[in-house]
Amino acid sequence: MRFDQHTVVLLARPPDAPELPLEAADRLQDAHLAHQAGLVDQGLVLAAGPFVQTDDERLRGFVVLSVDPVAARELYANDPAVRAGRLAVQVMSWMVPEGILRFESVPVPRSMLEAAAGD
Repeated sequence: MRFDQHTVVLLARPPDAPELPLEAADRLQDAHLAHQAGLVDQGLVLAAGPFVQTDDERLRGFVVLSVDPVAARELYANDPAVRAGRLAVQVMSWMVPEGILRFESVPVPRSMLEAAAGD
């Protein structure tokens, strides 16, 4: 059997994440979403989204990338939420049977306002 290999990033809230006032946290989330959308626009992110109803509330999101793990670490080192210490990344390779996944180009939110507009 043949396999496709993807790079996966798990975004997690570190135990020592700084507490921020709501307005500052909202601005940081918008900056994080804009960074992520920029990576999508460049064709580097194949799929991404937040976790909901998790057994581990530290886990915040999941990203599948078209780059190798070293490049993924560099890309997410520039994420504003990672730089601010609100998110930490875990990078790994993920193998799936060849052809089992297809990724389509769809618009992604660049801010919390855009994300909420889809409700």
